[in-house]
Amino acid sequence: MNASMAMLCIIWGFNFVIMKLGNGAFPPVLFAAFRFLTGAIVLLGVSLMRRIFLPNRSDLKWYILCGFFQTTYFNIAIQISLNYVSAGLTSVLTYSMPLFLSIMAHLWIPGEQLTVRKTFGIVLGLFGLFLAMNIHIGGSLWAVLLALSSAISWAAANLLFKLKLKHCDSIQFTTWQMTIGAVGLLVYSLSFEDGGSNWGFMPVVYILFSGIVASALTFVMWNHILSRTEASKASISLLLVPVVGVISGCLFLQESFEIHTLVGIMLVLVGIWIVNRKRNPDATVKGQRSLVSKEL
Repeated sequence: MNASMAMLCIIWGFNFVIMKLGNGAFPPVLFAAFRFLTGAIVLLGVSLMRRIFLPNRSDLKWYILCGFFQTTYFNIAIQISLNYVSAGLTSVLTYSMPLFLSIMAHLWIPGEQLTVRKTFGIVLGLFGLFLAMNIHIGGSLWAVLLALSSAISWAAANLLFKLKLKHCDSIQFTTWQMTIGAVGLLVYSLSFEDGGSNWGFMPVVYILFSGIVASALTFVMWNHILSRTEASKASISLLLVPVVGVISGCLFLQESFEIHTLVGIMLVLVGIWIVNRKRNPDATVKGQRSLVSKEL
């Protein structure tokens, strides 16, 4: 895993702490709307400075779909399911995204076949995440399915990007899908959420960090990585995000850290290594020679 991916996982993982604090000051979906609107405004400014103009008209429908799947629906599904299912289970279901994206890539992206080795690594990583998050099974079945649908929605957005928008500039794509998604979140919050906002210095800090660092910066990084890496290899590394979130919760929110958490973290790391390790070139050459000999 390269330095950019490691930094991405650390920022998104730590942002769990920021989101938890931010949700104490704002209704959850409204906080998400403020977060992504802030990120979108920053990216719009960057786009103007870099003279990155509007998306092509032919790409607009894909931008709208990605904005809905990756930002609007994804965040709404998570926030609703958190009211009925434990945070740990919600995190595991949400970060099962690599499995769904790998299956989708296997079916629709040429050259990104889901091998036995990749499948084993992803399943092992998910099992490790299950242990690390201290899962308490329970809650309504529909809420569990809703949390799972957030992973499918996120995977679908990533697939659309790989299939239809990989030619786009990463900043341009992130800017417009985030703007579209943030507007959807704001409309939902104003229509359905109750509760007031407690403005102050720290709540503003939470919005700025989540919006600028954990949204604008990191989603540009993620889309750049995804455009240049196999879907399964890029997405499996994201299993580290909730792991960093657990560690951050222990360090900054005095949450508990138990032995099963450490075991789960180790399994996640092993799963990531299995998926990302390079095949032995000598073994590949020998296999090719063997195949040629049989044909002769």
